[in-house]
Amino acid sequence: MSAEQTPAPDASTARPRPGRLTAAAALAALEGLALAAGGAYLFVQGLTGSPDDRRQAVTGGVTLIVLALLPLLAARGLLLRRRWSRGPAVITQILALPVAYNLLQADSVAIPAGIVLAVVAVAALVLLVNPATTAALGIRGPGGAEESHQR
Repeated sequence: MSAEQTPAPDASTARPRPGRLTAAAALAALEGLALAAGGAYLFVQGLTGSPDDRRQAVTGGVTLIVLALLPLLAARGLLLRRRWSRGPAVITQILALPVAYNLLQADSVAIPAGIVLAVVAVAALVLLVNPATTAALGIRGPGGAEESHQR
């Protein structure tokens, strides 16, 4: 491999990835995989089972599978330390909180799922706004861009 083909070391990857960033990526990936699994289940049940509305089940399954792409892509971006990835990861967690609340309001086996989802969403949010995570992604706080230009 010639010197022209060798990628220059990126400043963001020169240091080891913080554990908090890896944990946030793992939680986002877990949510994405859960959405994909739920979507696949709905899709297969819509095609092979006897749902009340076959078209609605298939459409719901496809929708969940497509929605699973957001946290999965965010998780990959977090692992690769892509600055853009924090936004979709945070949005995913914020959207998970009302879903968790609705699951907690149910009188069924959905309550434990609501508890797990709420804990995962809050934990991921805490990890995503952590200063170590923010620094690893190269995100500066408010006014950070102005400070670097003044120096």
